[in-house]
This record gives sequence, C-alpha cells and structure tokens, in this order.
Amino acid sequence: MTAAAAAPITVEAIAARYRAAQQLAREAGEHASAYFRRLETLTVESKGTQDEVSIADRDTEAFIRARIAATFPDDGVLGEEGGDDRAGKRLVWVIDPIDGTACFVNAMYTWCVSIAVVVDGTPTIGAVYDPNAGELFHAVSGAYAAVSGGAWVNDRPARVKAVPDFRGGVLGVGFSHRSKPDEFTPFLHALLTNGGMFYRNGSGALMLCYVAAGRLIGYYEPHINSWDCVAAIAIIQAAGGRCNDFLAHDGMTRGNPIVAASHALYPTLVAATGKQIT
Repeated sequence: MTAAAAAPITVEAIAARYRAAQQLAREAGEHASAYFRRLETLTVESKGTQDEVSIADRDTEAFIRARIAATFPDDGVLGEEGGDDRAGKRLVWVIDPIDGTACFVNAMYTWCVSIAVVVDGTPTIGAVYDPNAGELFHAVSGAYAAVSGGAWVNDRPARVKAVPDFRGGVLGVGFSHRSKPDEFTPFLHALLTNGGMFYRNGSGALMLCYVAAGRLIGYYEPHINSWDCVAAIAIIQAAGGRCNDFLAHDGMTRGNPIVAASHALYPTLVAATGKQIT
C-alpha cells in the first residue's frame, strides 16, 4: 500500500511527536552547549570548504537518535552526521544536531539544533532551538496545523512580516561553495539596486526561523541541505509564510534552493534570484 493510499496518521500521533520534538530540541541544545563551553577540547575535522564537523555534532546527533529510537522505534531518521534509514517509513525525523557548526567551533553564538518530522513527504513538525538566546521556534503545519494552532517562539505567537518589496526590511541570505559565486552575485545586485539589504549569520535554520518570527522579511540560499531547513519550512508555513517546494526532485537527499517570504513578497524574491523556482 502506498503512503497516499494508507490510512491517515492520527492527530494524536502528530501531537505526541510535536511534544517530543520540542523537548528533544531543548535537551539536545543543552547537550551541545556543554561542548560549546569547553571548545578548547574539541577536535574539528573538515568535510570540505566551509564545512566542518566536531565530536559535538556527532555526539549530539547520537543523543537525538537514541531518544527517537527509544520513543518512536518505527519512525525513520535522516541526520547530517549519522545516515539515513527512511526506507518505507511514513514518519521521518530530519535532524541537524548543530546548524552553524563553523560558528560553533569559532566561539560565535549563531548556531542551533534543528529537528523536523516529515509526514508522507510533507514537512509537518518543526522545532529549532537556539540555546544561546533561550529561544525555541516551533510549529505544526499543513493538514495537522491545529495541533499547534500557529507558529511560536517559546510561548509567543510568530508571524511572517508581510511587505510589498525589499525596502520593507532586511533579507536573510546564505551561500556555500556547493554553488558558484557568479550564480549568486546577480541576486545580491538585484536586491541592493531595489533598495534591499541582506543579513547572514552562518545558520540557515536560524535565519529561516527569523523569517517566521517577522524579524527578516525573507530568505534565499541557492543550495541548502534538507536537515538545515525542513524544520524551519514547517514553522514558516505555520506562521503564514510561503516556501518553494523544497523536497521536489529528491531535495531530501540532494538538497535544493530555498526561497521563503510572505506571500506578498515571495514572487518578487523569486524573480530576483533569476531562476525557475516554484
């Protein structure tokens, strides 16, 4: 039986995972913070240009995976550091134990823990915890949106900022060397010549959550991995925003561009990228 033909996942099952994701994001954030307080002891390895990993990443992901396995043993898990066991699973946890590792290992505070649950191929639950600010961004979106009743920063409602153009605020941007610089610089030119300004803090998950909270008016990155953004996509959608179809064309495995903004700004932001993004 295909996922589409299978019986719907119950609201109770989603609610249980939503509660667990919030608690787990907080606990994993404190787990990673213990390493952050003793950075001088960490061994850091390079996975490529601007792509680092430490024992803190691996140990925090193992911590998260163990909790999921103990509580929801039939669910799949995709993590940045620990592999992929999604095959045949309708409920898949997508985790980034430390998003913003380069910031983390260089004693900067812009990093977070990102935990999502994808239900039948749809980003549904998001919990992103910033332990340095003490902020948990969280929501349930789509068919199960009533479970959370909107998007939240801790216990405060979150809502995207609806502006008509780039002059209405600051736009978040991200870039990695998986993309070519000459594919990205025309976007910056379009943004700046149309009165906009950009912000980058080293954590795509956090900047996307700032879109959900109305702090940034939107976000663009020409290529991002699923574990960096799927949780935030669910939160943005619950906060009244719009994202591209990130999981299209095997985005879960291969990554994709990410565009996020209010419904009002989204077409303008897509046009500025110069790419065919739906």
